[in-house]
Amino acid sequence: MSRLGELLDKGDELIITGEAPVIDGGTLKDYEAKLAELAPWCDAMNATDNTAAHAHASNVAMAIAMQRVGVEPILQVVCRDKNRIAQQADIMGVALHGVENICCLTGDDVTAGDEPEARRVFDLDGPQLVRLANSLKEGRYLSGRKIDPAPSLVIGAVENPATHPLDYRAQRAAKKILAGARFLQLQICYHPERLEAFVAALHANGFTDKCAILPTVVAVKGPGPLRFMDSSVPGISVPVETIARVADADDSAEEAYQLVLEQCQHALALPGVRGLHLTDFRKDGSISRLCADLGIRPRSERESRANDFALAN
Repeated sequence: MSRLGELLDKGDELIITGEAPVIDGGTLKDYEAKLAELAPWCDAMNATDNTAAHAHASNVAMAIAMQRVGVEPILQVVCRDKNRIAQQADIMGVALHGVENICCLTGDDVTAGDEPEARRVFDLDGPQLVRLANSLKEGRYLSGRKIDPAPSLVIGAVENPATHPLDYRAQRAAKKILAGARFLQLQICYHPERLEAFVAALHANGFTDKCAILPTVVAVKGPGPLRFMDSSVPGISVPVETIARVADADDSAEEAYQLVLEQCQHALALPGVRGLHLTDFRKDGSISRLCADLGIRPRSERESRANDFALAN
């Protein structure tokens, strides 16, 4: 079983996932170097599927590359670009290489990317894609054709707690959990009260007992990325006062760091939250500082401590 699957089964240990950087060429060694800063802190990392509707090296290739360099992958599969046949092929293809973790998401519309003339697919939506993955896990394609042996899969999904209609977000997340999602990576949220309400709704209805909630935090160096996310990333809004806080600070990079630290502390204090999903746009070593400030040890130390505890018992 994957490290992520083991942590989900235990139910009480911190889970840290991360967003692997996209690649547009180079070698396996080049990719390993790109992973080096974030990977030591993560239990598993997302192999993204043409994130933000921009073409990059394929999700399947990235997941296998991670596996080869010793980083546990989470294969992202989106609905925007592929029909159900291609989605099943992606999941079964990585399973052949021992990749177990799957994250299902609808995907940004093509208008968010640099090729807006591309045709949309959207054969399935997010909850339906989770059901598809669960069907493969149970040993059958959507057609009913049997798979023997069935792949060992750890299925997750994505949800946005901060976009409208707000009341519907927790309901949509619940559909994904009921369809088989065991972890939920949340879109970055710059409205703490919205994140609180979203998690509280899931927790009150017992869904956080079935699914690990992992809010996303994004490490940025200054106000520029905050303005970009607010203006150009679908589903994300950054309050004017939050941007001003970073822009008007004497040291905007330090203020941006403090903002992310506060977001992490707030998220981890919410009942039902099991960990964090880290995205690093700074690439200046601040992820190590962030984890140290939060009391999060590197993955290797957390694994070693867990193994020592198991041996002692």
